[in-house]
Amino acid sequence: MNTAMRLQKLRNSLSEKNVTALLVTQPENRFYLSGFYGSAGYLLITADKALLATDSRYVEQAGRQAPNYQLFESKNDLHKWLPEFLCGLALKELAFEAESLSFWHYSQIKNIVKPLGIALVPVNGLVENLRTGKDDDELALIKKAVSLSDAAIEHMRNTMHIGMSELEMAWEIEKHMREHGSETLPFEVIVAAGCNAAIPHHHPCDYIIKENEPIIIDIGAKCGGYISDLTRTLFLGQEDAQFHLVYNTVLQAQTAAIENIRAGMSGSEADRMARSVIDANGFGDKFGHGLGHGIGLAVHEAPRIGAISKDILQNGMTFTIEPGIYLPGWGGVRIEDSVVLENGRIKTLSTAGK
Repeated sequence: MNTAMRLQKLRNSLSEKNVTALLVTQPENRFYLSGFYGSAGYLLITADKALLATDSRYVEQAGRQAPNYQLFESKNDLHKWLPEFLCGLALKELAFEAESLSFWHYSQIKNIVKPLGIALVPVNGLVENLRTGKDDDELALIKKAVSLSDAAIEHMRNTMHIGMSELEMAWEIEKHMREHGSETLPFEVIVAAGCNAAIPHHHPCDYIIKENEPIIIDIGAKCGGYISDLTRTLFLGQEDAQFHLVYNTVLQAQTAAIENIRAGMSGSEADRMARSVIDANGFGDKFGHGLGHGIGLAVHEAPRIGAISKDILQNGMTFTIEPGIYLPGWGGVRIEDSVVLENGRIKTLSTAGK
């Protein structure tokens, strides 16, 4: 992890926006810039300083993981240690991550820095925008996570059977990924069978798998902090005309997006690549979510790919393509792959069969 290069890119961005100091509180941003993955800590970045404040539980860990940072042990509560942390920096303004800082936390910091003559300035997306373009090391970790989720789906194809519950299937998948190298899973495994498959983010329950029903499985693995996201819709029994129509519509929509999305498109333009296919087949009102989202350190990050997204797709971005159709009373179909934009076009990372 080349945190020195990432810091320099951030400093260039801060200079362009006339930001003299940035307080980083968002966990993924903190890890991205420092390599420190403890659950508590603050980064303070200026043109010539990189400070990391954390409590006694993590001082040793932070020293090992963030060698480019000057460490500060945060003792007692915020009111006692934050003024000391800021001492000597001669700040008049302190930018903070407005999207991730709670109002309560913001109020606490504001009351502390105001007597010091420091004004808080809200900013959004400074670090997140840097995170959209993945370097070779990041892409290698994402590919490793993708291979684990691919293998878990294929394992499930060979072990699932009538009479299993959604919970049993979810645990079998999670166990397989953890046993083969995944870190803690980035999100709860989704197994949604029968009518439950009409709920895009269904929580697995004791519903028993039956014949002739769609089964949506949505999973992700994590390697080195980076994640994959994969969805397949499976079926046990005799596929009928309804399943074929819905499944093939979703597959055609995804294929159209993969073949036609180009670098330079907006998220909304990319979304239309798939949505037009679903609309043409009469299911437009049954595809209620966006086509995809960025993946990396977070399950959902930039770029957003949806009907109103203005994000511009660029080479090096990793994201998902996941059209779906959901029919209450029957079920649903979703097919999702993790992809990367290379040389202006989509390269699919997932290899699990469809």
